[in-house]
Amino acid sequence: MNIDRSPRLVAKQILRCEGQGYRAASSGFTLIEVVLALTIFALMGTILYGAFSLGHSAVEKSEANSTRNQTKRAVVDLLGNYIRSSFPYRASAQDQTIYFAGESDSLSFVSAYSQAMGGRGMAVIQITKEEDRNGRASFKLSETAPVRINTEGSAGLSHGVVLQTGVRDFRLAYLDPQAEDENWEDRWDGNERRMLPRAVRISYLDESGKEVRWIFPLMMRVLTQ
Repeated sequence: MNIDRSPRLVAKQILRCEGQGYRAASSGFTLIEVVLALTIFALMGTILYGAFSLGHSAVEKSEANSTRNQTKRAVVDLLGNYIRSSFPYRASAQDQTIYFAGESDSLSFVSAYSQAMGGRGMAVIQITKEEDRNGRASFKLSETAPVRINTEGSAGLSHGVVLQTGVRDFRLAYLDPQAEDENWEDRWDGNERRMLPRAVRISYLDESGKEVRWIFPLMMRVLTQ
């Protein structure tokens, strides 16, 4: 067998072998490339997880704030319906005293709005504060219908609801309709004044320490002025 070992043929075989080795080497990854790829993958995973966690937390906070705002609006609407509809109730036509007993931490009056009766009819409304050992308070609203004042026997049907819990510095104040300047008083007795205040103010500090203040004008008083 004759083997052609001419220099040209040997050179072609060497170049062919080197090309195959280069292609084999180029088809894999080096250790540095693998480590770099894993590092980039881990970094991207951390960024995506952080973005997801941040978005989830923002959604939870938004839902919690929305729930609190809806609850607060419901409380304001309920209190507003009762207080704005305050009625100068007298036990008899000859009696000049009005049933309205307002203190700094409680209020009892007759309202022409009754939720139990679908918004119609009169009811006795009471707003009271209950305080725990830590100084945190909650205020409650109760409705009793029909109106029975200074009578013996059953006081009617009553139901109540806690409007807010965990409050501090809960106070009620009453605007004097006869004062020239804006004068808020801590007490208003309808038996002594024989008239309704112009407005009722409710103020307190919520759980975050933010001051909440509501002012409700008494429409019966406003219309008679």
